[in-house]
Amino acid sequence: MPAESPRGAGYASKWLTVIGIGEDGLAGLGDEAKQRIADAEFIFGGKRHLALVASFAKGEPCPWPVPFDAGMADVLALAGRKVCVLASGDPFFHGVGATLARKVEPREMHVIPAPSAVSLAAARLGWALQDIETVSLHGRPLDLIRPLLQPNARILALTSDGDAPAAIARLLAELDFGASRLTVLEALGGPNEKQRMARADAFDLENVNPLNVLAVEIDSNPQGRVLPLTIGLADHLFDHDGQITKREIRAVTLSTLAPRRGELLWDIGAGSGSIGIEWMLAHRLMRAIAIEADPGRAARIHRNAAACGVPGLVVVEGNAPKALAGLEMPDAIFIGGGGSDTGVLNTAIKALRPGGRLVANAVTLEMETLLLAQHLKLGGDLTRIDISRASPVGSMQAWRPAMPVTQWNWVKP
Repeated sequence: MPAESPRGAGYASKWLTVIGIGEDGLAGLGDEAKQRIADAEFIFGGKRHLALVASFAKGEPCPWPVPFDAGMADVLALAGRKVCVLASGDPFFHGVGATLARKVEPREMHVIPAPSAVSLAAARLGWALQDIETVSLHGRPLDLIRPLLQPNARILALTSDGDAPAAIARLLAELDFGASRLTVLEALGGPNEKQRMARADAFDLENVNPLNVLAVEIDSNPQGRVLPLTIGLADHLFDHDGQITKREIRAVTLSTLAPRRGELLWDIGAGSGSIGIEWMLAHRLMRAIAIEADPGRAARIHRNAAACGVPGLVVVEGNAPKALAGLEMPDAIFIGGGGSDTGVLNTAIKALRPGGRLVANAVTLEMETLLLAQHLKLGGDLTRIDISRASPVGSMQAWRPAMPVTQWNWVKP
């Protein structure tokens, strides 16, 4: 029996080839990639990618549609034919390869990656990839960089266009990181490659190539707006009107909610949005829906989410339980406000995914009565949280207790 190809069984019959290509075009491709391009009947890619191989390709060029079709209908319609897809650098690093993999089985697809723009940038700067932060801001909000702004951090950011580096510089200056050093790496890997540097608060670089990676070296100014890497952010980091789960209670609540990678939280009666925001800060794949009846507070949640680097927080404006109808089934639910309203607690219990966690906090006797009844009926854990803070009494200090919180924690069977 002949030995299996090192690329896996069925390699020769794979109808779809995905090739990473750099700014050096054909010169940077190996023989196998060139042969696959030459053999392809249809070649998909951006106009820039297709131009790089135009002198060599024989198949029909197929520019990506505008707007981009994430469903890949045109590619899938050619299944079984010899199809080649061109992508920038590594197709599986914020690239089209990941999109295709959701539609095409690995056994039907052969991938030939090239170095990603981030790998090239790290190589030019001498930065160890395992020691830095990376973020894609290509077509995404710049606010996503905020959680990465830590003392002495090094960040490589993929950008959308030539205007992005200046916009990021302005954001850094606004957050008191103006002394941070920015390096714009343009057209990496191609004949027009260059590097330029500037301080964030003195950024004056013009005519930046739309194809750029921004390297950020954060200045450790103690005045900079740093989001700590633990739960229980300081209350002043959130804009609020007093309707906020205070720092110490929030830390206990999030610990009890026990976020796990990729889970969805409902934050009912979200107030300032602090619980949902910190839930999402736990991991980049976390999701949260904040349900808030007050329009002013709902708008404030949007602002807080952006300011804390989680602009993807979904805000549903309306009263629970009516506002909960049609929402995606949650993995966890927090009830911080409006829990004593008719039907809210029972609707939340029914909506929760089996194995999901529900945490409800009570400061009123009415809500506490409901939680005691549910504890007797369904079990779970009851916790009483009492916090006192020192405050002036004349010329001395004394403890002033905050309103005690009764917390019910329940896991749905």
